[in-house]
Amino acid sequence: MTLRINQTAPDFTADTTQGSISFHDWIGDSWAVLFSHPKNFTPVCTTELGAMAGLDGEFRKRNVKVIGISVDPVDSHVKWKQDIKTATGFDVAYPLIGDKDLKVAKLYDMLPDDAGDSSEGRTPADNATVRSVYVIGPDKKIKLILTYPMTTGRNFEEILRTIDSIQLTAKHQVATPANWKQGEDVIITAAVSNEDAITRFGSFETVLPYLRKTRQPVA
Repeated sequence: MTLRINQTAPDFTADTTQGSISFHDWIGDSWAVLFSHPKNFTPVCTTELGAMAGLDGEFRKRNVKVIGISVDPVDSHVKWKQDIKTATGFDVAYPLIGDKDLKVAKLYDMLPDDAGDSSEGRTPADNATVRSVYVIGPDKKIKLILTYPMTTGRNFEEILRTIDSIQLTAKHQVATPANWKQGEDVIITAAVSNEDAITRFGSFETVLPYLRKTRQPVA
């Protein structure tokens, strides 16, 4: 199964560090970030789970729920959380999915079908593709997919930036340019005429016939 942006995120039921969840029900009317790890007690991922915990308030401000997943059982996650706090100073308050039978990893195209059906005996190298981030909207559609190599820690500030862009452009007929940050000028989409752009945005700058910039909408 190959997942793409705008497809419905696969639903599943799984055990987590906060009890059993049904994924779509757990998302509810919120946005969600599902981010995966190849194995517990690995150095890069230890820093990542702590970094995500440190930004928990930023995700909450954006109505985003965070959930992690590793191909290890829940009791292993519980033990790992103490290491994460020791290394980063942050408590992991968001749920971590136990995926010891690899079902969710396969469902989300993180591992091939022939990867087996147990986390036992697997190494991070065996799970090298389980290194993904999915941003999912309240409509349960996939909005963003990122996959990282084993040795590169993820930039969660960038994930917040993309969520800001996705939420803004879902509400207004605008797009965000390269390296855009919250509060900077945005691009008016081609679907908006010049006349409509004046009505919607008040004014705009024509950089090229197909590139029009305006202030970020605030409402």
